Amino acid sequence: MIDMKLIRENAEMIRANCQRRGYPIDMDGLLKLDADARQLAQETEAIRAERNRLSKACAADPAARDQVKSLKQTLASKEEALDKLQKKINAVMVRIPNLLAPDVPDGTSDADNIELRKVGVIPTFDFPVRDHQELGEMLDILDIPRGTKVAQTGFYYWKGKGAILAQSLFFWVQRVLIERGFTLFMTPCLAKERTLFGTGYLPFFADQTYNLQGEDLALIGTSEQTLVGYHADDVLDADKLPLRYTAFTPCFRTEAGSYGKASRGIFRVHQFHKVEQIIFCRPEDSVKYHEEALANEEYILQQLGLAYHVVNVCVGDLGAPGYKKYDIEAWFAGFNAYREVTSNTNLIGYQARRLNIRYKDGDQRGFVHTISATAVTDRVLIAILENFQQADGTVIIPEVLRPLTGFDRIEPVAK
Repeated sequence: MIDMKLIRENAEMIRANCQRRGYPIDMDGLLKLDADARQLAQETEAIRAERNRLSKACAADPAARDQVKSLKQTLASKEEALDKLQKKINAVMVRIPNLLAPDVPDGTSDADNIELRKVGVIPTFDFPVRDHQELGEMLDILDIPRGTKVAQTGFYYWKGKGAILAQSLFFWVQRVLIERGFTLFMTPCLAKERTLFGTGYLPFFADQTYNLQGEDLALIGTSEQTLVGYHADDVLDADKLPLRYTAFTPCFRTEAGSYGKASRGIFRVHQFHKVEQIIFCRPEDSVKYHEEALANEEYILQQLGLAYHVVNVCVGDLGAPGYKKYDIEAWFAGFNAYREVTSNTNLIGYQARRLNIRYKDGDQRGFVHTISATAVTDRVLIAILENFQQADGTVIIPEVLRPLTGFDRIEPVAK
């Protein structure tokens, strides 16, 4: 949420920001509503003060009672009108996107993201490369048809050594983050509308959400929602910031409008699994911790031996709540291309204002800044399968995972 005072004092800047981000806002209408609300608030306070003054005089002046009664009716009418105005203002405010960092590039899609660096060596093969779906079938570790049979398209099973590899990866990543100062959580997989609104998923990504019929609940699309929502309405001690939180959860997204976007296999699905990084920090530190979260993501991919590049996400590929975003795209041999595996967003105070998460530092009060960054998802498992495949279909396990998997390779199953 953007501060109304900032909008009032920088209307043209906010108008231009909305236009650049593709969210046209009736700024003149909003400013008129705000002016009317402030005027009405002043009138309401004046009436309330007069009512309170006369109430004290009622015992000695019977005539004051009639005036108090009349003022109460007028006050009720003014308060009702003010409430209606505030709701109109809020309906516009919740659709205003976040500010943008100065170095967010222009562009309309992920094709316009700016590469910052390449890391690692892209694997080469002297045999026909298989994609993860073919490898999963050969190794008997990934079952997509039965996921479709039991649920629908977009669901799948990891099985046998595939499930062991997946669990080992997610556990290892959580341990890495704990060693780097993160507190581990196990969170709900459902959240209220206020939580989804507060984290910025509503109203901007409403079509991506699975709602429970007849309940104020929806399946989470990421543990960002439950980890950030954990501190709704809290006042955090500035001396204890930053707070670093992580959780592993299943994540659910409808993927509405994603037809034809790399849908083969399990690259784009309705349920996936993710370890998330969430950081609450002082406003002046969010740039620093945005970079820290990125360093964690890069460390994980480097330890796994995966080649990747880092991109600065352009305005057209940056969700409305984001201030600045880095994506890491790992190399996928099956795609013969870099594809996104992590996203890392500095949301500055946008979520904190919507969820009323503040900090105190002596007499100073303010809204915290939040960082939301992927640590790992199933897509990294796909990259491991595709990039470490051998001519006979065997997949070599990254060395850091072998103590957890108990094996160093997965071999094709004879049929």
